[in-house]
Amino acid sequence: MPAGNAASPGPAGRTALGHVTFLGAGPGDPGLLTLRAVEALALADLLVGDRSVLDVVRTHARADVGTAEPSADTAEPAAGSAVLDTSALADAAAQLVMASARTGKRVVRAVAGDPGLDACAAAEMLACAQAGIPFEVVPGVATEVGVPAYAGVPLDGGVRFVDAPTASARCWSEAGGSDATLVVSTTLQTVAATAAELIGAGRKPDTPLTVTVAGTTTRQRTWTATLATIAAELKATKALPTPEDSVAAIAVVGERAGRREHLSWFETKPLFGWRVLVPRTKEQAASLSDQLRSYGAVPHEVPTIAVEPPRTPQQMERAVKGLVTGRYEWIAFTSVNAVKAVREKFEEYGLDARAFAGIKVAAVGEQTAQALVEFGVKPDLVPSGEQSAAGLLEDWPPYDPVFDPIDRVFLPRADIATETLVAGLVDLGWEVDDVTAYRTVRASPPPADTREAIKGGGFDAVLFTSSSTVRNLVGIAGKPHNVTVIACIGPATAKTAEEHGLRVDVMAPEPSVHALAQALADFGTSRREAAVLAGDPVTRPSERRPGARRRRV
Repeated sequence: MPAGNAASPGPAGRTALGHVTFLGAGPGDPGLLTLRAVEALALADLLVGDRSVLDVVRTHARADVGTAEPSADTAEPAAGSAVLDTSALADAAAQLVMASARTGKRVVRAVAGDPGLDACAAAEMLACAQAGIPFEVVPGVATEVGVPAYAGVPLDGGVRFVDAPTASARCWSEAGGSDATLVVSTTLQTVAATAAELIGAGRKPDTPLTVTVAGTTTRQRTWTATLATIAAELKATKALPTPEDSVAAIAVVGERAGRREHLSWFETKPLFGWRVLVPRTKEQAASLSDQLRSYGAVPHEVPTIAVEPPRTPQQMERAVKGLVTGRYEWIAFTSVNAVKAVREKFEEYGLDARAFAGIKVAAVGEQTAQALVEFGVKPDLVPSGEQSAAGLLEDWPPYDPVFDPIDRVFLPRADIATETLVAGLVDLGWEVDDVTAYRTVRASPPPADTREAIKGGGFDAVLFTSSSTVRNLVGIAGKPHNVTVIACIGPATAKTAEEHGLRVDVMAPEPSVHALAQALADFGTSRREAAVLAGDPVTRPSERRPGARRRRV
C-alpha cells in the first residue's frame, strides 16, 4: 500500500489492516539508525514514541507524517501531527498502535536502543500478535552497548548488564562478587549509591569506573573515577542535578573502563559540542554543516540574505531565449543561486538540460558544479585552483575566432556581483551579457532566542564566508559576543569583521568553505591540546564568560 493513501477495502468491504514496525532508534545519535530503519520511516503514516525518540527518527519520515506520544488516555490521533502526553504505559501505547493499524496505517513504534531489549515493546508486540495485526521488528543499537563505545570503553567479552532500578539484592551480590565488566543502567543521582552497593558486595574500592550521560550525542559527558572516588568526582565537577531531575546514565565498572584515556575518540573530536553559527541557508550550508558535524560540532544555519527575482524579468527572458537560439558560446555560473534562477526560468518555458546542447558551461566552484550536475548538466570548466572569479579566469581560454564560432558569454548573476569576472572575460576577447538573474536582499531577523544566543555568547564560533555575511548578520541579529570564535574565509572578509569591532581568530588558508571549516577544527584541536597540557579542564568557548568584552588586536 503506498504510504499516505487510505487502506483499500477487503473483499468483504472491510478496511485492510495496516502494519506495525517496532523500530530501534539507538542511543541518541541519528547516524546510528540502520538502513532498514530509514526505509521503514520513509513509508510510515504515523510515528509513535517518546518525544526524545521522535526527535531522532522524524528527519527520515515524510513531512506530513503524523506523530504521537502514548499516554494513559491516548486515543487515535487526528490527521497530521498529534502530540500527546508522554507515558510509559505499554497498554496505552499498544492501544494507540493497534487502533491506527486497524485503519490501514503503516505505524512505526520507535523506542530508544533496541526493541528486543525493551519490556514495553515486547508487551506491545504480543498484543499485536494476539490481535492478528502484522508487524516486524527492526533492531537498533542497544544503549548499553552504544554508549560505552562512544565513551571509549570497549566491551570485549566477560560483560554483565545490570539495570539498577530493578536489580535485586541477589543481582548486586553476584555482580559484586564477580570480576566481570559491569554495564549498569542507572541515573546520575544514584551512581554513588550504586558504587557503594558494589563495594559492599565485594568489589575493590579502586576498581575503575566511567559514567556517561547523553551518550552518543554532542551533549555527551563522561566522568572517569573509581568506585571509591566517583561520589567526590561528581561533587567536585558540580555534575549532580537537582533532586527533582533524573538524568539517565550508563556506568561501566571494571578494568576496561581504565582504557578510556587512550580510546576516547568521540568527546575528543576537534569541535566536540561546539555550537557553530553558519550564516547561510540550509541548502547552501549542507556540505559545510556535514563537515562541521564530522568534527563533533552542532551547526546552526541562519540565512543572512534572501533571494528574490529581478525587478524586470525581460533581460533574463531574452538571455534564456538567446541560449536556445545559439547566441552564446559559453554560460558561466558563479553561484548555486544562479543555477537555480536559470533552472526556474527553463521550467517556466518547458525546457530542460537538453537546451545546453552545444554550449560550454563553466562553474565557479564545486558546490555550483554539483548544482549543475543535479540539473543534468556536467560543467566543462571548474577552476583547478582557487574557487572564485579570479580562479575561473585563470583557467578560462581566450577567445579564438578560429575555434570559437561565437564570441559571447552569458553570465547570469546577482544584482550586487562585482565586475572582476566581466572585466577579465573582456580582456580575454569575449563579449559578455552580464544579466541580473536574481536579487539579494537582507534576510529577516532570526528568532529571538537565536539573536540572544548570538549577542549573549551562546555560540562557540561563527563562520563568515563573505563580507556581506558579516554586514548582514550584524544588521539582522547584532554583533557576536566577545567569547565567540570568529572565523573568516579570507582577508577581505576578515577586514570587514574587524571594521565591525570583531577580533578574527581563524582565517582559512585558501578561500573555500571547506578550508574554513578545517581551519576552525585545527583551532579547536590546538585549544584542546593547550588545555590538556596546562592541566585545565577542556571547555568550549561559550563556557567561558569573561566580564569585559575583548578588544580587537
